[in-house]
Amino acid sequence: MIKIHSFKLRPIVFVLAFFTANLVLGQNKDHEAGQNQTLPVFKDGLAQVVEEFSDPSQWIRHDLWVETEFDSDRDGLLDRMHVSVTRPNQTETQGLKLPVIYVTSPYFAGVAGDVPGSFWDVHQELGQPSPPHIHPEVTRRGERPIISNSHIKTWVPRGFIVVHSSSPGTGLSQGAPTVGGINESLAPKAVIDWLCGRAPGFDAPIGGASIKAYWSTKKVGMTGTSYNGTLPLAAATTGVEGLEVIIPIAPNTSYYHYYRSNGLVRSPGGYLGEDIDVLYDFIHSGDPEKRAGNNARVRDSIMALGMDRITGDYNDFWASRDYLNQMQPMKAALLMAHGFNDWNVMPEHSYRIYDQARSMGLDHQIYYHQNGHGGEPPLWMMNQWFSHYLHGVDNGAGTGPKSWIVREQDPLDMPTAYPDYPNPKAENVTLYPHSGGNTTGALDTESSSLRGQEILIDDYHFSAAELAQARSSDHRLLYATAPLKEPIHISGIPKISLKLASSKPAVNLSVYLVALPWNSNPKAPITENIITRGWADPQNNSLRESSPLKPGEFVEVSFDLMPDDQIIPQGAQLGLMIFSSDSEFTLRPMPGTEMTLDLMNTKLTIPVVGGPQALKASLE
Repeated sequence: MIKIHSFKLRPIVFVLAFFTANLVLGQNKDHEAGQNQTLPVFKDGLAQVVEEFSDPSQWIRHDLWVETEFDSDRDGLLDRMHVSVTRPNQTETQGLKLPVIYVTSPYFAGVAGDVPGSFWDVHQELGQPSPPHIHPEVTRRGERPIISNSHIKTWVPRGFIVVHSSSPGTGLSQGAPTVGGINESLAPKAVIDWLCGRAPGFDAPIGGASIKAYWSTKKVGMTGTSYNGTLPLAAATTGVEGLEVIIPIAPNTSYYHYYRSNGLVRSPGGYLGEDIDVLYDFIHSGDPEKRAGNNARVRDSIMALGMDRITGDYNDFWASRDYLNQMQPMKAALLMAHGFNDWNVMPEHSYRIYDQARSMGLDHQIYYHQNGHGGEPPLWMMNQWFSHYLHGVDNGAGTGPKSWIVREQDPLDMPTAYPDYPNPKAENVTLYPHSGGNTTGALDTESSSLRGQEILIDDYHFSAAELAQARSSDHRLLYATAPLKEPIHISGIPKISLKLASSKPAVNLSVYLVALPWNSNPKAPITENIITRGWADPQNNSLRESSPLKPGEFVEVSFDLMPDDQIIPQGAQLGLMIFSSDSEFTLRPMPGTEMTLDLMNTKLTIPVVGGPQALKASLE
């Protein structure tokens, strides 16, 4: 591994100023001969702040509407997306053409806010219809011509144009929000087509004069966080020409994986009771006169029929909102970013797309940190990628180590480089639980024929943290290794395989891999307690098929926990905790369901750098 302690230690390629000048001048042949142009400046392969680009009072800011190829609000007119542009005045006074960093979002014009009763009530029996909830309205905000100020102070002074747009059915963009529907991919595609001279833009939402992006070099990069990070991926899956690079940060890459886990209805962390229709209401800030029709057609029909909160199964509705299924046309280079302790948009979202981009031979790198939701790559890394793919600077972006991981105590701008993720030196090691889980049973590499069966009783009133700290509990099963004599490095995707029976036809299943003893200090870093976790519905034979459990009859369940890369310190114990309803994430049925675990057919597989030998050395 390579640890980066300062920018100057990174391998760099020096770019000569005259080469850059000639490159940019070559893109601006229409400029009057002999007139001096202010050009982007690159040092150590990175775009530098240029004084002449840095005065906000001199920036040109304007807005327009780009016409798409769809009519998602069904008014008989092709939807137009509201777009705003921020560019140096040299793009007007000197004929300078520059590449574009583009950010699109459904949030720019306001959201519904925290309205009591707008989330689903999670207090319900499993497999039963959910109680209804209310649907709040969004009060639209914002004034023309500025949609957002994000990213402009970083990139305009460095020789980029920054463009923003509002998603369909939000702000002054026409259409209907669909939360992962095809129009959310085609809308940014249309804006990119306009930036590349292939789609029409107008100075009004209906009719209006034509507007051209004559200042664009026809090279576009996209970035954003969360939903704003999802949309660059959505655009890239269209294969649109001119989108050269995307930097998604904590993107939601599948709405099924966001609102379900292995057949189980599961909320995103911090938003208990949210589902896709709640998010629809949250962002629907578009034309008030179109909202009733959009609601009836999208929320109350397509979503209501497809989301299926009764079984939690995967279906065609969810498949159409899974970008992994749509990646084949993608050509853009990918720098992915995510936090291993993001329990809102969980780290599986980024890895599944990164893994596919790798298999497709696309330029790819991934940046992981140990924190929660958000956390963009260091500025030098984003600058390197945008400078290379948008300005053509030969600075090594996309080459070298594929994985950059911020170690547990390091600052976010000092990641450690590894050849790839998971760590190529990681090997799977299998651990087996032994009897005693209502207190703390053993967890080791030895299987035994004497492991028997153990019972837990579901009760959502006990949080995962309380269960992990309890000396004994009837409401969870806990198994732990001996204290580690040496640190161990987990890198990859742990997997749990269980054989269990339920006293009822349906039961929640929650599995945590924890570090013990639990640090109860509220200010303790999350990495000191939770290593990774996962949830599943034991009724599911596959993601698309489920059937009620027969009380007392054992079924086999196997599923992945969330990807992780963590160094577990000396003295800690690895703990496997199995319980039922997770008060922070799952539905909350009446307490009392019994779950019986067959220890003989239960095992945990974890990827350890150095494999069995490394774990053995730490445990002996």
